[in-house]
Amino acid sequence: MSERFTMPVAVHLFFVRDREILLLRRWNTGYEDGNYSVPAGHLDGGEEVVTAAIREAREECGVEIAPSDVQVVGVMHRKANDERIDFFVTVARWDGEIVNAEPQKCDDLSWHGLDALPENVIPYVRRAIDNYRERSWFESYGWECSE
Repeated sequence: MSERFTMPVAVHLFFVRDREILLLRRWNTGYEDGNYSVPAGHLDGGEEVVTAAIREAREECGVEIAPSDVQVVGVMHRKANDERIDFFVTVARWDGEIVNAEPQKCDDLSWHGLDALPENVIPYVRRAIDNYRERSWFESYGWECSE
């Protein structure tokens, strides 16, 4: 019997206020260091997407969010070196002040206009933000079409 295929699953948080989105610049992680992303992390297994979003908000931004304030706005089936599923959620409200709770992994946490993102946003994250702005909820990204 062959082993069933599995892939990593992640959740990415779109903290949005006044047409701005919270971005973090990765640092000292070994992946896309020096480039901007959004708060994100892998699901731990046995963990629902909204629960993972709540945990990541606490771990990376030091804030608490209620399940009712999290809305899934996008899904991406992504291929790079491996194959992944990414969920993108908006966070409507949060308790506490957003802080860089992981300074060992992030050297900038700041607000940027949805229409004026820095040049060095990780490409699939930029695409997901564009999809959010266009209200497009699903995309396959990084796959080459073969006919």
